[in-house]
Amino acid sequence: MQHGPPDYSQAVEFAQLALSLHDAEHVDETVESVVRSAVQAVGGDAAGLVLSRRGGRFEVAAVTDPVVETIYRHQVETGEGAMLAAAAAGSPLHVRDVMTDPRWPRWSEVLTSLGLRSVIHVPMLLGGRGAGILSVYAALPNAFSADDVAVAHILARHASVAVATARRQENLAQAVDARKLVGQAMGILMERYGLDGDRAFEVLKRYSQDTHTKLRDVAQHLIQTRRLPTGPADDHVPPSTA
Repeated sequence: MQHGPPDYSQAVEFAQLALSLHDAEHVDETVESVVRSAVQAVGGDAAGLVLSRRGGRFEVAAVTDPVVETIYRHQVETGEGAMLAAAAAGSPLHVRDVMTDPRWPRWSEVLTSLGLRSVIHVPMLLGGRGAGILSVYAALPNAFSADDVAVAHILARHASVAVATARRQENLAQAVDARKLVGQAMGILMERYGLDGDRAFEVLKRYSQDTHTKLRDVAQHLIQTRRLPTGPADDHVPPSTA
């Protein structure tokens, strides 16, 4: 029995989607790309992504339709819903028809009122820990197949790495920016008070501690105002460093 040539178009399309995630430079850009890719790859009507924060909190990072944010916020407020269940289990959750699923009645009622009947929730895991949840919704019941769930799972794995990479890049950029600001502020103190680099840094650090202000913010304040954060009356080098 002869078979025609294999169709690689879907694989190529999915590879392009994955590459677009990793090409995004910032977290906001990355998560927007994730939800758009989810609708395109899985074939739903709407998608959303929440990121995990400390203390078990979730932050709505991106949605393709405002109704998705409404659904997320309802779950956070009531403590009930499929997204929370998927996050707790750490595994994908596929609800074929919210009208016939009895597990979360208030959540089901909200989705039905918004015209949505099917949903896939896939945890985004990184290093064995939950990084967030990717969700895809459809207006029709039984809209997603097992293959769709598998595709969403693969997309979520790519998204986890892409978001983590974007976060690291942003943190690195912020750290470089902070070092530049501190260096400029030290230069101002060295020129004004004849201090060496070590003593200028100690001045910034002590003002940071005394005012409970980040060192970066102390430096930025000094650069912008040419005064230390305590105000004009105290615009001098403390005796211990003079």
